[in-house]
Amino acid sequence: MEKKRINYETILKITNGISASKEPEDIVVLAVESITQALQVKGCTLFLYNRKTRELQVAASTGLSKEYLEKGPVSALKSIAASLEEGPVAITDVMDDPRLQYPDAAKKEGIASILAVPIVIHSRIMGALRVYTAEKVEFTLAEVNFVQAIAQITGLAVDLCRANKGLKSSIEILKSMRDPKSLPGKRRTPYEGVAAYAE
Repeated sequence: MEKKRINYETILKITNGISASKEPEDIVVLAVESITQALQVKGCTLFLYNRKTRELQVAASTGLSKEYLEKGPVSALKSIAASLEEGPVAITDVMDDPRLQYPDAAKKEGIASILAVPIVIHSRIMGALRVYTAEKVEFTLAEVNFVQAIAQITGLAVDLCRANKGLKSSIEILKSMRDPKSLPGKRRTPYEGVAAYAE
């Protein structure tokens, strides 16, 4: 019952934060930090999908090192691809699952399990939310539903920001975000200058 209460409070916190801000950077950082705190996990990353390169590009992350975030291009076709096509995917053991693109990097980072949830807006893939744990866990249905709810709320907010700013795609929002080198600790948003793509 306590975990449910915390999750509902997190959803309320994020929706309140979204209503108070029109900046996508604040929204995505709030989402990953809130999920990490509510589920008491190692970290969380929100990706936006680049249709031109078919890659997932980091929009915000917490709890993960710069080295891990820059391990290489995250292919939407190779990195837990089913999570974009079929819905949430839970990987209990990163070292024993062929769906992971960089298992060695995950092990080095101290990641044991991953929950990957798609962000789908207007029947189109916008990106993905991934939750990382330091110990092997089996995610409960309640936890999966909770992350899905946050993913959709955040995706809708980012899409509204895109529309309000007159941008062609959500990836273009990455251009206006701060360089992660300027951010303290392990709270990161992507580098400026990420190429936009045509819808």
